[in-house]
Amino acid sequence: MIRRPTPERFRLRRTMMFMNAQKPGLIKDAYIYGCDSIILDLEDAVAENQKDAARFSLYHALTSIDYGNTEVIVRINGLDTPHWQEDIRVCVACGADGIRIAKCESAQDVKTVEQAVKKAEQEFGVELGRTLLMAALESPKGILNAYEICSASKRMFGVAISGGDFRKCMQTTFQPDGIDMIAARGYMLIAARAAGIQCFDTVFTNLDDEDGFLAELNQNKAMGFDGKSLINPKQIEPVHKIFAPTAKEVAQAEKIIKAYKEQSVAGVGVFTVDGKMIDLAFIPGAKRTLKLAEACGLYKGDLLL
Repeated sequence: MIRRPTPERFRLRRTMMFMNAQKPGLIKDAYIYGCDSIILDLEDAVAENQKDAARFSLYHALTSIDYGNTEVIVRINGLDTPHWQEDIRVCVACGADGIRIAKCESAQDVKTVEQAVKKAEQEFGVELGRTLLMAALESPKGILNAYEICSASKRMFGVAISGGDFRKCMQTTFQPDGIDMIAARGYMLIAARAAGIQCFDTVFTNLDDEDGFLAELNQNKAMGFDGKSLINPKQIEPVHKIFAPTAKEVAQAEKIIKAYKEQSVAGVGVFTVDGKMIDLAFIPGAKRTLKLAEACGLYKGDLLL
């Protein structure tokens, strides 16, 4: 039986690709695509009369396949269905890294799942606290309760918005400039940052619209998202390229950290880098840039030690 290492609450998650947990041909070698995380889906991708088969497939995949450094998250069925409790038992038993809570609308939803996860960890002899959680916000109520959801559990590592369901609730459709979801994205991002967890954007479903996909990715990065949900392997490389810091950004971050270390020894809190005033507020962002660059293989310096 494959034993996966203890999951990291904070790690590189630029790409989270959905895959139907019911299809062994898809999930048996999902790690070869190079995405940071895969989301094995027990919810929308699986027909109502095939839930048991999907759980069977999921269990045997995770207990027999070495996914290496690829994180494995499972999207469980909603709490308004009869399936979610058994979904959780299977996720914990097979060693999934985390669970994505579908249609999450409240902190209580998170706590309900957390209690079921804890019970399953005890049942199967899994280290308590090992199984991480993330929530998918798919309704106006979920968005309005974003901060409470994000801060509901120490297991929470991230939150994501689901565009399809959210747009239906808002009686709108996809708009190329993102105006249809800009408020919800912004509100969710603020909540995630306030709670200290990661934040991910929705899938882009038109695989033929490369320009539209790139435009949305650039908007995602500009807004501050950590990554994006995906539906196809060909979307991985563009996301990684856009979310990676540029050489200019890495060099600037390096200068800021170097100057900060030098000036702090002298007791100076405000200093200049390339003619720009820098203070302590700039340091976390510079460190994040270097950590991201390191994770992307673009930086090997020692300033983060």
